[in-house]
Amino acid sequence: MHKSGFVNIVGNPNVGKSTLMNTLVGEKISIITSKAQTTRHRILGIVNTPDYQIVYSDTPGVLRPNYKLQESMLNFSESALSDADVLLYVTDVIEKTSKNEEFLHKVQNTEAPVLLLINKIDQTNQKELEDLVIEWQKLLPKAEIYPISALNKFNVDLVKKRILELIPESPPYFEKDALTDRPARFFVTETIREKILLYYQKEVPYAVEVVVEEFKEEKDIINIRALIVVERDTQKGIIIGHKGLALKKVGAMARKDIEKFFEKKIFLTMYVKVEKDWRSRDNLLRQFGYRLD
Repeated sequence: MHKSGFVNIVGNPNVGKSTLMNTLVGEKISIITSKAQTTRHRILGIVNTPDYQIVYSDTPGVLRPNYKLQESMLNFSESALSDADVLLYVTDVIEKTSKNEEFLHKVQNTEAPVLLLINKIDQTNQKELEDLVIEWQKLLPKAEIYPISALNKFNVDLVKKRILELIPESPPYFEKDALTDRPARFFVTETIREKILLYYQKEVPYAVEVVVEEFKEEKDIINIRALIVVERDTQKGIIIGHKGLALKKVGAMARKDIEKFFEKKIFLTMYVKVEKDWRSRDNLLRQFGYRLD
């Protein structure tokens, strides 16, 4: 008897979905920063044993779209409601239960079993947590509630055990040695984007897209050429920094992580290009892999 299933992780920005995803998969699949909207795509992480295959899916935080890019991010999140064998709705002890009622209503109506995970429980006390559980029970009466700490791995094994009970009998959907559905280039772009989110302040990181234009793998080294796309000349100046120092620093941080991921020496070249208002241009968004339907 072999089990396989899609387990989709949804919720508002900054509740710890990507941290949970990486903990469940046991590898760093999703990039993590304290900034909202860090995750822009739907990313799969695959866990294999001889007896089962669990396909976890991390989605962008749900938010009301202000421009085309965010519409695409919402599409990724909403599609996760329709094709889940198990849905993990992640919230935390800080956010109000009334946040984003519209999306919550869609979660209530989903056919799949829902596990509601209250994350960051190390940041509250027993009484407040109990009150929060009661509130959520009223809002999502069909959901099973698990207080967790994704960062400290508290109760995550319990969640894994329940997921395994809920996923159906099925042959595997992917090869048994697959870790994700994403190509190697995707992890390069995401790693560079993570470093940009960590290094630069305010709006600049949100106006950035990263494109890998060249990925040449040789025996001992991978040569990578990456393009950083921004929306304005001023942003280009900020990304490059005085005498190119900022770009150099980000490149060094990214290279370190990419070398760890591929376990090979990396030669990374990065340059910056302005594409005015790319976040609202259909042709560019499609080119960058966003869904617009």
